[in-house]
Amino acid sequence: MKRRLIVLFAAAALPAATVLVPMAANAVAPTAAACAAVPVSAPTGTKVVKVTAVANAGGTVTFPSNPPLPDYPPITAVPAWCDITVTVTHPGAQDTVAIKVSLPRDKKQWNGRFQATGGSAYLAGELLHPLVVGVKGGYATAATDAGVGADPLDPSPWAGNAALVQNFASRSLHDLAVVGRSVTKNFYQRAASYAYWNGCSTGGRQGYAEAQNHPVDFDGILAKAPAIDWARFAVGTAWSQAVFNERKVKPGPCELEAFNTAAVKACDTLDGVADGIIDNPQDCHWDARKLSGTSVVCDGRTVTVTRALADAVNEIWAGPKGYPGPNKGVTFAFLATPGTPFFVADAWVKFFVAKNPAYDLSKINYKSFHQLYASSQKQYDSVIGTNDADLSKFARAGGKLITWHGQSDQLIPTQATVRYRERVNAALGGNRKVDDFYRLFLVPGADHCGATGPTVTDDDALAALIKWVEHGQAPSTLPAAGLSPTGVTVDHPVCSYPKVARWTGHGPTTSAANYRCVRA
Repeated sequence: MKRRLIVLFAAAALPAATVLVPMAANAVAPTAAACAAVPVSAPTGTKVVKVTAVANAGGTVTFPSNPPLPDYPPITAVPAWCDITVTVTHPGAQDTVAIKVSLPRDKKQWNGRFQATGGSAYLAGELLHPLVVGVKGGYATAATDAGVGADPLDPSPWAGNAALVQNFASRSLHDLAVVGRSVTKNFYQRAASYAYWNGCSTGGRQGYAEAQNHPVDFDGILAKAPAIDWARFAVGTAWSQAVFNERKVKPGPCELEAFNTAAVKACDTLDGVADGIIDNPQDCHWDARKLSGTSVVCDGRTVTVTRALADAVNEIWAGPKGYPGPNKGVTFAFLATPGTPFFVADAWVKFFVAKNPAYDLSKINYKSFHQLYASSQKQYDSVIGTNDADLSKFARAGGKLITWHGQSDQLIPTQATVRYRERVNAALGGNRKVDDFYRLFLVPGADHCGATGPTVTDDDALAALIKWVEHGQAPSTLPAAGLSPTGVTVDHPVCSYPKVARWTGHGPTTSAANYRCVRA
């Protein structure tokens, strides 16, 4: 399960401060169709070491197994494409960073757009599958490894290297934007008409980092389930370990899920539809203490729910001060398993905050949690916090940002994204003004990055972003479809925050045509 959820994780002008790396004197000048090295521009402070090119025939593309990443199914009808890999370094950093750009060989199969893709957990970017997906969609598509390798679970080899941490946090994202667009321009002999970012989880955080730090890099940013406010997120998601220890409870998964089952039963129909989904968990005020003293059958044995456990569940749902807990109805398997901290938090504390690989995060109490929480913010908020609410430069540059986040996200609490959006509203004049450039969609029933539940597809989200960027048509809804927890295929609109979709009372509840957007 962990492998599956890792992933679940005007002309674009180059900035004036760039360095042009000339081709070797004996190199043949490339044509648009030739798969060969091209001249590359990079930001000041970034040095291009080499440029290589590999031609790919296209057709059906299969992908090797690459644990812990998921196994991807083959992709058919991929056009012939060229992979151009640019190796860069940052003088004094002693780093080696790969930026890979995959481009359709035939100009007629290029849609004129550049797309940069993001990473997951501790992976800055994946250099194969997302690029092939982008090529099939007609994009010149790029990703970077930020010099930190290809393991999304184990950051220990680079956690102590400040230069690599800076790469992972933000520097390599700007490099990716500038280098990727430069390669695209010189390969096709014309600049991409528009540049887009597309990422989920860590990739969502990266999209926000670009909007905050380099507001002219991308015309449009699709940032899904973003791991923003990282310094709090990467410790705050270990809150349950302190709660379990302080409350002296060690429930099994069956006992814990009994609370979510009860919450769904109590709050499912608040939206007028019985589908096994709490549409807006913030409207669900069910108290875990209502389960105190009741019996739950787990693995053939009867367990009586204690008041201490109910209090612990309420605390976990509430989250620590300054960071939200998971929504009611969302599985506790990842953020609240006694003795097994969330893997992102565990690695963050060991290798970045405590700097002690032997640190046992499962043993923390309230005091040690708050010490770690404060230390993480003190050390890393300015490095990788990605929580600056002033997006005015991005707005003035004409950028558009779309975020969708599943209300059943089991890895990144949905309310963290809502709280950020509210801070942007406060900083920039309210919801209506912010809607001019930034729209948030909360997807009922969708889990992290939409692995399960009624979700929004990338094709639909990108199409909405392109309409907004290129034609000025802001999306009021995104389409979501998929299986509900009750096993029924549902199709419904997801409304731009703060509105929610409500059934009109007429026609099937599984059809999008029978919903309208109302203020929550």
